[in-house]
Amino acid sequence: MTLRDKLKALLERSIVRNAIIGVIIFNAIILGLETSDFVMDRAGGLILLLDKICLGIFVAELVAKMFAHRFAFFRNGWNLFDFVIIGISLVPAAQGFSALRALRILRVLRVVSAAPSLRRVVEGFITALPGMGSVFLLMALIFYIASVIATKLFGTSFPDWFGSLGGSAYSLFQIMTLESWSMGIVRPVMEVYPLAWLFFVPFIMVTTFAVVNLLVGLIVNSMQDAHHEESDAQTSDYRDDVQGRLKSIELHLETLAQQQKK
Repeated sequence: MTLRDKLKALLERSIVRNAIIGVIIFNAIILGLETSDFVMDRAGGLILLLDKICLGIFVAELVAKMFAHRFAFFRNGWNLFDFVIIGISLVPAAQGFSALRALRILRVLRVVSAAPSLRRVVEGFITALPGMGSVFLLMALIFYIASVIATKLFGTSFPDWFGSLGGSAYSLFQIMTLESWSMGIVRPVMEVYPLAWLFFVPFIMVTTFAVVNLLVGLIVNSMQDAHHEESDAQTSDYRDDVQGRLKSIELHLETLAQQQKK
């Protein structure tokens, strides 16, 4: 076994992966402590030292993976993610990019790969993206039509909310989220336009209760499909394992029977 194979086997061991995840979480805590003036005044030197140690571990892990996997390293999305984040972390602060170093906190997202339940959520979300794109397009059409109507109807009397197409879209987005939509926007508009509820109520019914719930339904269905696929894969692996053991037992029994005949 070559050095590259040994290093690859070492990196794939669960104890090494769990240790790296532990360092990622620890580094996330350190980065959070760096935002506290109280902590930095009393232990700033130690915090920065621990941060550099964590960064050194990340760099060593990255170099080891690149050596072990070579070009295959760049075919893994998580490896590319780590490569970009570590590269940003190594940018010297003197060049005006010190704020980008805070993006190391994004490495905590690697915890997703170690938690099956979180991984299932992410897989379901990614699977739902094509369907969500269609829903977002439908939402954009509804907002565009509603924004044009609202600007034409209420723009003259309420220029702050509906004076322009962009302002109307933002106000309608606030109404869709049900944040101060009644007392903050709709009722003042109804004092000038008593029949304005004929526009706002159907808009809320279509966007808030129909389209948004359609998005939720797509994500839930995708997560269920991912869960079923994972369960089917586990069942298939278990079945193959049981069949392999049964064949081994049968071969062993046949061997014993042949030996007894002799």
